[in-house]
Amino acid sequence: DPTVGGITRENTKKDAGSDMGVRSALLSAILCCNTTLSKVKDPETGEEKWEPKGNSSEAPLVVAARKVGFDESIAKEYKRVLEIPFSSSRKMMLTVTDVSGRSEMCKDGMPLPQGTQLLSVCKGAPNFILDFCTEQLMEDGSAAPMTEADKKAVLDVVDAYSSKALRVLAIATRAFGSMPFDTEDEDLTTDQKFEACRKNLRLVGLVASIDPDRDGVPESVLAAREAGIRVVMITGDYLKTAIAIARNVNILQAQDDEAISAVDCARLRPDGKYLPNEQMDLLTSSVRVFARAKPEDKLEIVKSLQRQGAVTAMTGDGVNDAPALNQANIGVAMGIQGTEVAKGASDMILTDDNFCSIVAAVEKGRVIYAGIQKFVAFIMSVHIAEVMQIFF
Repeated sequence: DPTVGGITRENTKKDAGSDMGVRSALLSAILCCNTTLSKVKDPETGEEKWEPKGNSSEAPLVVAARKVGFDESIAKEYKRVLEIPFSSSRKMMLTVTDVSGRSEMCKDGMPLPQGTQLLSVCKGAPNFILDFCTEQLMEDGSAAPMTEADKKAVLDVVDAYSSKALRVLAIATRAFGSMPFDTEDEDLTTDQKFEACRKNLRLVGLVASIDPDRDGVPESVLAAREAGIRVVMITGDYLKTAIAIARNVNILQAQDDEAISAVDCARLRPDGKYLPNEQMDLLTSSVRVFARAKPEDKLEIVKSLQRQGAVTAMTGDGVNDAPALNQANIGVAMGIQGTEVAKGASDMILTDDNFCSIVAAVEKGRVIYAGIQKFVAFIMSVHIAEVMQIFF
């Protein structure tokens, strides 16, 4: 609910809604978002509630921005001239916005260099965005060079937040007098445009949010373990975030060694190529958490588990999940958040997008299977005498 709460400084607890850094970071985030927030009526209770429409990872940004007075309609004041969507390989989204005629981003916002016509905004994984940052926004609105020591300090903050199961996004900008590429050149690829716009970025801020565990998920994971089902998490999240979330939902338990049970997917392809089958199978046989995964990593993990004789069920919702959903013995697509491509590649569609429903379905399926076994055994035992008479 964007109408409840506010933004305060951690140490003094004073209102920070008018801070230049806060306003600049949240406005930049909104300019690089496609998610909206609106009130809807619950069909069961009749109560109104706030519901995001779009990417769930952007919803906290929209809520936070509304708390300082920015809503999605502000996009009408800032014309978007270019959008390069998030991809699992780039790990970030980029937009270019027309800010001509402005000396600052917004009221009480970051000053813009003289002659600025366009503003590029990057939003995504901190360790990827920091690679392209050469400046950082200071508290007084000035820009300072960003050294390797500064980048390490930022990553230490990211680690601290990630260890609390928070998902951290970095927000960075760059001001242009004109587009850094030839807009008339139709042969330019999206990657070439992206490369031109992401250079010499200025880090504006970090945003951390939490995706609360659904009710019943930790218990369902434990029930799956007791039923002999190994639950593996494959995520694009930062490793420390993935470990913290896995601990919260019992995918990783107290006795599990993080160094063995959780890995960054870069270990699957140390030199850019995937490990040989034997080494890959040895690694996947003990790992329960795969972080910073690319779509192709999911497919290789499924293949590896199948080589080990495991019957795999893979869940997914995006277009990039389709190959792994198709490869798995049972592909399970999300019915609410899932794309049509994912649904088409899957064997089952989960209507409520809830992991607990999968465990409940397995339990009922086993009951039905056991019932069939008992029925067949009963029929055979009752009629075995008649069969014996036919042959003897």
